[in-house]
Amino acid sequence: MITSRFSSSRGIRAGARLAAYNFFTSRSAHSPSFATVDAEEISGSRPAEVKNLVQGNWKASDCWNTIVDPLNGEPFIRVAEVPEAEIEPFIESLSNCPKYGLHNPLRAPERYLMYGDISAKAANMLAQPEISNFFTRLIQRVSPKSYKQALAEVQVTQKFFENFSGDQVRFLARSFTIPGNHLGQQSQGLRWPYGPVAIITPFNFPLEIPVLQLMGALYMGNKPVLKVDSKVSIVMEQMLLLLHQCGLPMEDVDFINSDGITMNKLLLKAKPQMTLFTGSSRVAERLATDLKGRVKLEDAGFDWKILGPDVQEVEYVAWVCDQDAYACSGQKCSAQSILFMHENWASSGLTSRMADLAGRRKLEDLTIGPVLTVTTESMLEHTAKLLEIPGSKLLFGGESLRNHSIPTIYGAMKPTAVFIPIHEMLKDNYFELVTKEIFGPFQIVTSYKQDQLSMVLEACERIHAHLTAAVVSNDPLFLQARFLLCLIYFLNIRKCSGSQ
Repeated sequence: MITSRFSSSRGIRAGARLAAYNFFTSRSAHSPSFATVDAEEISGSRPAEVKNLVQGNWKASDCWNTIVDPLNGEPFIRVAEVPEAEIEPFIESLSNCPKYGLHNPLRAPERYLMYGDISAKAANMLAQPEISNFFTRLIQRVSPKSYKQALAEVQVTQKFFENFSGDQVRFLARSFTIPGNHLGQQSQGLRWPYGPVAIITPFNFPLEIPVLQLMGALYMGNKPVLKVDSKVSIVMEQMLLLLHQCGLPMEDVDFINSDGITMNKLLLKAKPQMTLFTGSSRVAERLATDLKGRVKLEDAGFDWKILGPDVQEVEYVAWVCDQDAYACSGQKCSAQSILFMHENWASSGLTSRMADLAGRRKLEDLTIGPVLTVTTESMLEHTAKLLEIPGSKLLFGGESLRNHSIPTIYGAMKPTAVFIPIHEMLKDNYFELVTKEIFGPFQIVTSYKQDQLSMVLEACERIHAHLTAAVVSNDPLFLQARFLLCLIYFLNIRKCSGSQ
């Protein structure tokens, strides 16, 4: 009865969202009051412009970067990018923030409540269908994904603001006190800001990632400079306008558009106390060196899923695998990169069902779409190299999308899966190739026998970049065996390295 009621209410909510979407897209909807663009009307004939925010003022630049529409190649957004010669105001803005931040438990504590109020207002605004649809469509315009996927990004952000409304921001600053050794002595710990900080975020979640990271920094009293990938920075520009309308002080956040070299110069000269970076491993390693460790990283990941011996709910598992690998065209750090199937799954029809689900994805509804960091040529070349491995085979995909106008600077690839025998994958001359992350609709599939579980664990251990993982099984013996093998493998590694 509980399940029935839940399903019904979920259907009602989904119907309401769909009705709101149809209402706001079937007419020439006016943009929200804070917005400077109309998500539906951005085009080559009506290009949008993105500016920078520094020291409380929105500013243009002499240098403009033109962003092309990822669906048709039409120049449709002009971004005012700050050259190295113009970064001094951003350096000065960060330098004006002391180490103790804009607020802390001892200074200006009323700002915790102010940010609780800002969060409440922002949550209220994002819950309005017109504003929710505005950001959903804006996300789709610059980082094409299905309406449902883009809407989920808005909903997560809205729920985040709800969670930090009212007193919740100051509760984040909860501190502790520990009695000392003698009269008058105690140890007190306070949640203290870093002060001036930097946040650098990628293109694939242009609203959710920067908002959550930015607000976390602001809640604790930091002064951030925010850089979002220029291809999608218009989303965050509009979000900052919404937050200003909700009471965010203009001087609390700086927003910069620039290339990577200029941003690196800014970080080296401004010396923020901490930099939060989400993006590629290559850039992350460079920043860790340049910033001498004053950086927190979330970089790439070759993510694995292991299916145990107990075959059940094949339809559901196939659907989850399809979503994990190909939603957002595979452009998620958490996307399923490799699937290890127990031999029992090989005869279950799982891969053919995955092929059917992948075949339903189409450009018209953006369930598959442009790949913004990997070209079609690169993905086809990688597929061809994998198919040279003995025993490999193409399960599905392996060709470019047809009848599209996606510019060649982006990728246009059908959802693809390549099977590689596990014993071949582990060979030194193939392993690096097989585990190369392709940030697009691409995955490796392999199978293993019961006595090959140690090979699965060896593969998982050798994969360099870990971010997300899954084990699909309700078999306690399998789960226990996997744990013991992990432990044995770990102990053998320590023994070989001479550790005690």
